[in-house]
Amino acid sequence: MTSTSVKAAPPVKKPAQLQSERRSRPVDKTYLYMLIPAVALFTLFIVLPAAIGIFLSSTNYAGYGSWDFVGFSNYLAMLNDPAILQSYGFTLMFAVATVIVVNILALAIAVGLNAKIKWRTPIRTVFFIPLVLSGLIVAYVFNYLLSNTVPLLAGELGLTSLSSSVLINEDLAWLAIVGVTAWQAIPGATIIYLAGLQAIPTDVYEAADLDGAGGWRTFRSITFPLIIGYVVINIILGFKGYLGAYEIIVALTGGGPGTATQSITMRIVGGFTGGDYAYQMANAVVFFIITVVISLVQLRLLQRKEVSL
Repeated sequence: MTSTSVKAAPPVKKPAQLQSERRSRPVDKTYLYMLIPAVALFTLFIVLPAAIGIFLSSTNYAGYGSWDFVGFSNYLAMLNDPAILQSYGFTLMFAVATVIVVNILALAIAVGLNAKIKWRTPIRTVFFIPLVLSGLIVAYVFNYLLSNTVPLLAGELGLTSLSSSVLINEDLAWLAIVGVTAWQAIPGATIIYLAGLQAIPTDVYEAADLDGAGGWRTFRSITFPLIIGYVVINIILGFKGYLGAYEIIVALTGGGPGTATQSITMRIVGGFTGGDYAYQMANAVVFFIITVVISLVQLRLLQRKEVSL
């Protein structure tokens, strides 16, 4: 009669013990060789200029010559500057409106392109053309169309409301900027939505079809909940990008009529080149803080909804 000996299982290590072992392991020098140059470049071109900018925001530096320390005077002056407040209002309104337009249209296009339709690949190629074009080129083309072609056609058709360019209308110019920005941004958001739609198992749709669910019910109860992470990605990336809108606005309206469509970025850049360096640097610091706060709020909402990106 033979007896078999059963080896005892090794004791389960606690998380604290695992972390202690990882810390005691020697770091491979290869990681340091790859990490140190990246950290050095990031510090040299990002951290150091940011630190210098924050310091100069508390001075009266004009971009050249001598300067004096003025404390928080630049920040306090911003609170009573109507031009600064107007640029913040326009930028936030533009970012929110563009995010809504882009995501609604991009999701609708992605659902259509994901369907089994004829000539699906060529149609996708046509939709993605705006993605590879420069924003300045797109804006200049639309500037010509909205300033010349559209008013001319409207005059021939008797549409007096469109006989003048919308770019010179203080109430409508921002809509043109939203439209042109959305026209270029929709393909990028569509690609992300297509990736999410193609990741959904076909078994889910087959089960919904057997249950007799219609197209809208399937989208509302199955498709949209399963791609909510991709929706959040598009919202975060889009909102961040639209807050820094610059080139399309410059080419379309130049911030006009007057200052009706002047974004925060345009105001900051204009101050850098117009002898108002320290004041606009304070504006840049405030804008950075607002952007960070918005990002933290978005991340907090994601954590509450338990969305995995």
